[in-house]
Amino acid sequence: MAATRVMMISSAASASQTTSSFFTKRPFLLPPTPKVRGFNGLCFNKRALLVKSKRPFSCNAIYNPQVQTIEQGQSETLDYRVFFQDGSGKKVSPWHDVPLHLGDGVFHCIIEIPKESSAKMEVATDEAFTPIKQDTKKGKLRYYPYNINWNYGLLPQTWEDPTHANTEVEGAFGDNDPVDVVEIGEKQRKTGEVVKVKPLAALAMIDEGELDWKIVAISLDDPKAQLVNDVEDVEKHFPGTLTAIRAWFRDYKIPDGKPANRFALGDKPVNKDYALKIIQETNESWAKLVKRSVSPGDLSLF
Repeated sequence: MAATRVMMISSAASASQTTSSFFTKRPFLLPPTPKVRGFNGLCFNKRALLVKSKRPFSCNAIYNPQVQTIEQGQSETLDYRVFFQDGSGKKVSPWHDVPLHLGDGVFHCIIEIPKESSAKMEVATDEAFTPIKQDTKKGKLRYYPYNINWNYGLLPQTWEDPTHANTEVEGAFGDNDPVDVVEIGEKQRKTGEVVKVKPLAALAMIDEGELDWKIVAISLDDPKAQLVNDVEDVEKHFPGTLTAIRAWFRDYKIPDGKPANRFALGDKPVNKDYALKIIQETNESWAKLVKRSVSPGDLSLF
């Protein structure tokens, strides 16, 4: 019999209806339209996204949601899913409905794969409400050949556009997924946990010709969080970590007989400012996606 388990995830930040655009510092209030599958007090709704505007939409709410994760099925089976729901019990999408921005350079991260585990968990971008599931290949569950040594997840409300060629990164096109996050803190997180992180660096991985950004970040509640604010701080306080992350993602496909991944931009991590630029650009791409300014293809928009 399939099991269902409920886990509450919350974080302490005050809810607010005030938002600010990426391109202006002046706060504005959204019109009082009904929210669609949003959190109570969430900074936007999908109706608002469909309103024509001369500037790209971007959410920048000082709001941290309370969500529940609902596990359906048994872990490490084909039908296992981790769904998200709001306080009223309505299903929401971890990709579309959890706000990206918390302000002051802090972002939400959704953990898919806890550190020191190997099951390849990911948000199912082509399923309704985009639950987290274990990836499959030819009908079989996928595992990494060895444990990943950091918490691994995604930035909500971001999207690497597969129709956009990044001229700064060899003209590579996006991989059609949310932006990945490698969280380097000491605590092992849980699948579906919503974590407040600050970006520190980024790696431009090229995976079978596609651009697959890896944002290196740290949770705000980590004991070393106050010590690290940019790429050079990672080298100082987490020596060898950036090299280890690059090597791990470069080599993990080799045991399956595939070629190694590679990294653009001189095979080196870029700094925090560049990482923030990536987040801004992919947030804008996501906004175009949910407004259907570009074709979603098989992607679920709810």
